Amino acid sequence: MRILITGAKGQLGHELARALCGHDLVLADVPTFDLLKPEAERFICNARPESVIHAAAYTDVEGAEREPDLAMAVNAEGTERVARAAAAVGSRLIVISTDYVFDGRKHTPYDEQDQPNPLGSYGRSKYEGERLARQACPDTLIVRTSWLYGLHGKNFVKTIMRLAAEQPELRVVADQRGCPTHAGDLADALARLANVPLRGVAHATGSGDCTWHEFASEIVALMGRSVPVRPITTVETRSVVPRPAYTVLGNRVLAGVGITLPHWKEALVRFVNDVQAGAPAMS
Repeated sequence: MRILITGAKGQLGHELARALCGHDLVLADVPTFDLLKPEAERFICNARPESVIHAAAYTDVEGAEREPDLAMAVNAEGTERVARAAAAVGSRLIVISTDYVFDGRKHTPYDEQDQPNPLGSYGRSKYEGERLARQACPDTLIVRTSWLYGLHGKNFVKTIMRLAAEQPELRVVADQRGCPTHAGDLADALARLANVPLRGVAHATGSGDCTWHEFASEIVALMGRSVPVRPITTVETRSVVPRPAYTVLGNRVLAGVGITLPHWKEALVRFVNDVQAGAPAMS
């Protein structure tokens, strides 16, 4: 199958290239592929893929509050460009979205049928991208994930590993709960979805859930460090960015087609071992 991957240089894009290596891949990323430019549509149309996995996005949550127009341009208008092109060539479209489309006011896992209500600019831009994609391309699957980390690029796990080696104490938020997701595990699930004709919305996260503090504590323990990890509240971070307190996603749709992702603790063991064994340098 000819599959085009946007955001191919990102942490998920790298893993998708690995997981889908048996297919005819078109790897799209800047500077030759720019979601902000109309030429992005022509790039996809010229490639004539049978399937498009749209992983490119503006993912800086704090940056989105400072630059809401840019976040909307990339995550909504850019996604619409991709969707129009996919529809024009008769391609299936998988759009990667986020748990931040929800407001975090639930206390049980969010189902695919729950109504999004994003709190901040990032979540609003991603939800608008979902809406525009489904409107422009009938054969679209929205895949929402959360707390993504991988060997390529920056993420929470790499940051905690670096700080645990540099600082005498860590302070990590303990009142936000979600589902850590290994980019490699998500890519493997998406590779399986390439052959499953799902449409609509599916959630895809690591199994189980935790707080950021619990996540960080597990990372430090796996490193064999004795650095104290102190729990703090979101208010204590003094961040002005609205963040949902609870974004645990229920992966009901994926389970219905026989796809599950490993437990976040199991995935984290693999990741920390890979990094400590000399995988790509932490950044």
